[in-house]
Amino acid sequence: MFQIEEATISAMQLAMEQGDCSSFELVQQYMERIAMYDQQGPKINSILELNPDALQLAEASDAERRAGIVRGPLHGIPVLLKDNIQTADKMHTSAGSIALADHYASQDAFLVARLREAGAIILGKANMTEWANFMTEGMIAGYSSRGGQVLNPYGHSFFAGGSSTGSAVAVAANLTAVAVGTETSGSIISPAINNSIVGIKPTLGRISRSGVIPLSHSQDTAGPLARTVEDAAILLGVLCGIDTEDAVTGYAAGAEVSDFSAFLDKNGLKGARIGVPRQVFHDDLTEEERALFAEVLQQLADAGAQLEDPADIGSAEELSRFRSSVLLHDFKADINHFLSKLPSHLPIHSLQELIAFNEAHPEQALKYGQKILIASEKTSGQLTEPKYITDRLKDIRLSRTEGIDSTMREHRLDALLFPETLGDSIAAKAGYPSIAVPAGYLQDGRPYGIMFVGAAFSEPVLIKLAYAFEQLQIRREAPRLEGEQ
Repeated sequence: MFQIEEATISAMQLAMEQGDCSSFELVQQYMERIAMYDQQGPKINSILELNPDALQLAEASDAERRAGIVRGPLHGIPVLLKDNIQTADKMHTSAGSIALADHYASQDAFLVARLREAGAIILGKANMTEWANFMTEGMIAGYSSRGGQVLNPYGHSFFAGGSSTGSAVAVAANLTAVAVGTETSGSIISPAINNSIVGIKPTLGRISRSGVIPLSHSQDTAGPLARTVEDAAILLGVLCGIDTEDAVTGYAAGAEVSDFSAFLDKNGLKGARIGVPRQVFHDDLTEEERALFAEVLQQLADAGAQLEDPADIGSAEELSRFRSSVLLHDFKADINHFLSKLPSHLPIHSLQELIAFNEAHPEQALKYGQKILIASEKTSGQLTEPKYITDRLKDIRLSRTEGIDSTMREHRLDALLFPETLGDSIAAKAGYPSIAVPAGYLQDGRPYGIMFVGAAFSEPVLIKLAYAFEQLQIRREAPRLEGEQ
């Protein structure tokens, strides 16, 4: 029998092509692992809901293959979606909130339609940090009132990352082939690094947000989570596309890429200019983390990369001190627009009604409170406040013009390199791409990773660098789950 553990998309496709397995068998095996490890055994709690139609969809995919129809590299491949991504099927879309526990979407998100067209099998919905971690302060990442707490498969005491926690954990634990997460600031990169997998946060505009429950139109994007750079690149290519329902995708016009796997180059580090912005993270690393990062830098140099170390970001200190109000304002405007379109039978149609619902169900909904929701509700929701406008323009200036753009131009860089997630905020505010790659483990077994950041629409370059780094040495090890043979 074909073994799904650590299997790549290419291996699955070859096995299906040769008749060694079917899409139905892939889905079946993932479901068996979900039954064994997600809700019992180690109880990592990454899966919020399984698609009732998954097996039938897989059978239909197999029938197409027998008829000579193969739609592409994702044909018959199981994909898990974060619970804020709408699917017009028998699954709910709730952003982890019990307030939306009965919400069935009437239309697929644009990216879901792209997945279906590519022949992917929507396996289910992943648990997540409720409202994409924009509900309150002090809430543990990976917790939702609807799904409970997601746990790191490498050790329940380890941070699992947020807010695409369930998506990343499921990929790491081999409960799905690949998954789709979303990020506003670190929500793909953080769980990827903390679960020893690859995550790509693309440039804003690469992937439509239509049908994705929003946090901030200024920073939101979906992106792939996978066990290898190649698999993440394959998934990214399918997710991208111009959508007339999401104005931000117009920004990608002229920069479209249909196949990011074309940029996989094992020699991609040779001659690459990589900057190390040490002032961003220098004081935040332990001695062990410093040593691991030093090893990474040496490996990059040995592979032919030209390191600019340091390549400090001039605006980094000011940006780290700046407390932007942008997300508070964006959230009310964006979530009110989304909630206002929901069917009348649902209990909430505005942020104000969400807050009231939570207050009426405190034992279920308010384990950690809702401080951020209340703060957001106090804004106008019209995006007219002078502070909002000036903060948004300052975010752009500090992260782009005087930040990433200036540093990369000054040092003639292909990318910036950060240890772990130390740098995800500046990339998020800029709307620029980043990719997380496993880089080993600490002595206690906690996953350790690095992040490449680039200029707008530089995903081809980042994928080339990340793939070349990945090929230097096998770093990812599958977690040893309780009860696993």
